[in-house]
Amino acid sequence: MAPGTVPEWTIIDFIHRGPWWTNRGILILNIMLVLPLLTSVTNGLDSSLVNGLQILPGWQDYFGHPEGRDLGLIGFAQNLGGILGLPFTPFISDHFGRRATLFVGSIIMLAGVGVQAASNSVAMFIAARATVGVGLIMCTNAAPLLLVELSYPTQRGKLSSIYNSSWYIGSIISAWVCFGAYMGARDSVWSWRAPSLVQGFVPLLQVALVWFIPESPRFLVSKGLEGQASTILAKYHANGDDARDPLVVFEIAQIRHALRMEEEINKNTSYLSLFATPGNRKRMRIIIAIAMFSQWSGNGLVSYYINLVLDGVGVTRTETKAAINGGLQIFNFCIAASAAMLIDWVGRRSLFIVSNAGMLITFSAWTVSSALYNTMGNAAAARATIPLIFLYYFFYDIAYTPMLVAYTLEILPYKVRARGFALMNLVVMLTSTFNQFINPWALEAIGWWYYIVYCGWLIVELVFVVWFVVETKGRTLEETAAIFDDEYQQHDLRVMGGEAATMSMSRGVIGVNETDEHSGHSEDRLDSPARKEYPQYFELQSRQRRFSDDGDSAVIKSFY
Repeated sequence: MAPGTVPEWTIIDFIHRGPWWTNRGILILNIMLVLPLLTSVTNGLDSSLVNGLQILPGWQDYFGHPEGRDLGLIGFAQNLGGILGLPFTPFISDHFGRRATLFVGSIIMLAGVGVQAASNSVAMFIAARATVGVGLIMCTNAAPLLLVELSYPTQRGKLSSIYNSSWYIGSIISAWVCFGAYMGARDSVWSWRAPSLVQGFVPLLQVALVWFIPESPRFLVSKGLEGQASTILAKYHANGDDARDPLVVFEIAQIRHALRMEEEINKNTSYLSLFATPGNRKRMRIIIAIAMFSQWSGNGLVSYYINLVLDGVGVTRTETKAAINGGLQIFNFCIAASAAMLIDWVGRRSLFIVSNAGMLITFSAWTVSSALYNTMGNAAAARATIPLIFLYYFFYDIAYTPMLVAYTLEILPYKVRARGFALMNLVVMLTSTFNQFINPWALEAIGWWYYIVYCGWLIVELVFVVWFVVETKGRTLEETAAIFDDEYQQHDLRVMGGEAATMSMSRGVIGVNETDEHSGHSEDRLDSPARKEYPQYFELQSRQRRFSDDGDSAVIKSFY
């Protein structure tokens, strides 16, 4: 750096230092964010419930043991509702707010849950599942947006990663609720009506409490409500009521400037905007790819048809299959939640590469063990398949479970964030539909040979991840979204935020500085009243002088 050049301040210079739970504002905010976080639990519960209901004699008898087309429609109905509601959810999120979308989606879900619990025919049950799907897609679009746009900068990566990992909690609850209802009601209609009603617990909480959560500051700034956004950030990010706090000024300046730059690029925002610029095309290439990889890495074989997979290696006892499946869900959650805590330390790109490389190796070994059992009757190979499935999911869960949602939302700019996220969800739905219809047919037709197809595809995935996925840790949400555009925009965002924050602090200490100078005391004294009240400002001033005197730039470590 040339002598006299002013260094770029980053958000690291203004954030809270020390454990987050010692900051009252961050603590209260994180407690509030549990509510949108529960949407993922609901998603896991709703998505897994039909599989659980199918094992209940009471459900089978009441609906006449549905099979074929009826059973397929029952399984697909929720996805169908999601696909029908998907095009409209970004519009509601962007025009009425994240909270309003979550509220409306929860009401629709409650209506669907009521119809499902009261169903007296297969057609009514299918309609109820589709209604639940419409409400769920609205909630799953709005909740992560609210989570990622409202969370404290150092908490954003972890919270958004925990969001998708919580899907497994819902899946576990679904399994145990169905089991408990069966043990308590056996062949009664309440063996399936009661689990259906459980779906309404989280939506009911969200309807009652969502208005107590602050709105996304990004949404408020986009609507010209900067005062409200500053108040929210001051209360929960700066632990006070001072909208002039350097962190608040830094964030507002970056949000405002990012929105202006986006408006220059995307004059009129639509779904076509996702592919209208080189930067957006780079983003969507990665988002569509990781959405496909999340369903087509071989995990769909176990997620939807573990019964056929275990039959293929000689595991036929129902109790054993149930124990393996139940243990796998708990294992998945533990690994995914642990990985969510590591993403800011290890980095997104590193986890994606390790995940894909590990899946390729373990899935190849899984294929070999299945081949040895099916062609040679090797019992040892069959026994090895079970730990290989767990090991495979270990690698899957360290990246695709926690980061599918988190990484997608990070790299999308505000103006197209809701639409880009909706498109990601659509790709997931379509690829999971492929899993539901093609995988069982292929497994029955060619058995373990079908695994070889996934081995080849996993090689493609690994090459793509190494070549295209970029690192995003250590940046604010606005800076992360800008890394796919030119370097000037990234630099501009950092300068705008840093200058605004330091100017805010300088205005706060100017009067005290004058008093100190008049009294003959240096503002740099450690016991200076101004230094005690505004330590960050004087630290920055001291660093700026060192930059100017030495002409060297010290490395500013990321807060991550």
